[in-house]
Amino acid sequence: MKLSILMPVYNERTVVERCISGVLTAPLPENMDRELVIVDDCSTDGTYAILERLAAAFPQIRLFRHPKNRGKGAAVRSAIEKATGDFSLIQDADLEYDPSEYPRLLRPLLDGHADAVFGSRYLAGEQSRVLPFWHSMINKGLTLVSNMFCNLNLTDMETCYKVWRSDLLKSIPIRSDRFGFEPEITMKSAKRKLRIYEVPISYHGRTYEEGKKIGWKDGIKALLVILHYWLIDDLYSAPYGRGLLNNLTGTPQYLSWLARKVRPHMGDTVLELYAGIGNITGRLMGRRVLYIAADRDPLHVHALKNRFLRTPNVAVQRIDPEQPEGWEGLKNTVDTVLCIDLLEDVADPGAVLARLADTLKPGGRIVVLVPNLPGLSGALDRGLGHQRRFTRESLTALLAAQGFILDRLESFNKGAVLPWWAYSRIFGAGRISKLVLKLFDKSVWLLRRLDVIFPWPGLTLMAVARKAAPAEGPAAGQRAETARNAG
Repeated sequence: MKLSILMPVYNERTVVERCISGVLTAPLPENMDRELVIVDDCSTDGTYAILERLAAAFPQIRLFRHPKNRGKGAAVRSAIEKATGDFSLIQDADLEYDPSEYPRLLRPLLDGHADAVFGSRYLAGEQSRVLPFWHSMINKGLTLVSNMFCNLNLTDMETCYKVWRSDLLKSIPIRSDRFGFEPEITMKSAKRKLRIYEVPISYHGRTYEEGKKIGWKDGIKALLVILHYWLIDDLYSAPYGRGLLNNLTGTPQYLSWLARKVRPHMGDTVLELYAGIGNITGRLMGRRVLYIAADRDPLHVHALKNRFLRTPNVAVQRIDPEQPEGWEGLKNTVDTVLCIDLLEDVADPGAVLARLADTLKPGGRIVVLVPNLPGLSGALDRGLGHQRRFTRESLTALLAAQGFILDRLESFNKGAVLPWWAYSRIFGAGRISKLVLKLFDKSVWLLRRLDVIFPWPGLTLMAVARKAAPAEGPAAGQRAETARNAG
């Protein structure tokens, strides 16, 4: 394993060499290497010359420089991009934090308990310098406000000693250029539901006379950052639908409607492919003997494992529906497959359905939800990664080609057809805003009741089909012909 130590530096020529010496000699857990990723934020006091000399002498140092001063957050962002380790730890260059405590910070990560660890100056560390009262009160006040908005119980949000799993840290976009980095990363880690641990650390704080740079204006900006990222979901560096998945957690009425549609067709053992971050899983897993939540995205798999860590009937598995790997041990294991919002995104829907058919026991059911009405395709579909929309005929033919016997076919969510068309075709919107989703969710109670009255097809098409038992054979599909127009 490797630890990436991320060090933003700006005008620290009096202390930077001592700090780097401590970092390079700090104890690490057994079999762990280190790299020190230093980003000089355009220092003007001779710091960079010292860094160049040290980088030439120590191969563990990787040195980068900003052409102009951009702030601590920007320097940390650059260091994150360059990091190659399994874990990433932020180390200021000012000797306020003690590198000898790295093993303490890393332990919850190495034990598999945490995704991120914050070193707290206000827990019982070995030693802490006594600093001005109001400076501590401001820090604790910012932590209190942050906790209120992100629903955590941290003792030290503003700590500079934070460690993450690097894959997760790299997936979080960092927008703040200055000291807003701390509340931003805390809010986003909370919204991503990362497992955050705190450990006590020592603190050797500096006074402003000794070179401390953060000021009261940064405190005000921190409050604004907390409010901004409470309102705005900007949680993934590579969105491809993740932003929508997170926004859907704020549409409980719509998700409950989907669950109400799907639940009557489920058995005791279920495979949900494309489970995302568990929006539907959490509503359907109850009373199942086994519920397998699968996704191809490692970040989604991680989110699912965190969410259902202590749910014994839920198993989380990484499966790419378009690849043959990952399906081992699933043949004839479940009596229900949920294929929700998947077939529109893959290159070969038939191949995916064939793999899903193999996981079903004979007579088992597949529940498929796909976007209806190809005429609605537009900017919104492209933004969500949809490669196609379906018709009743095309979905029926696709299921029949894989040997499924259709039991039910219906469309629903008819009230959303016109807004989707306008949003996608007239306004050319490539994404759905959180506000629009929230307004839609508040109207679901009415739209659900009007769905049986509206005479046009719905936005979503749902099919329920069975895997033929050996005695039935392909001819059984003829006996289910009348079911095609059910609903």
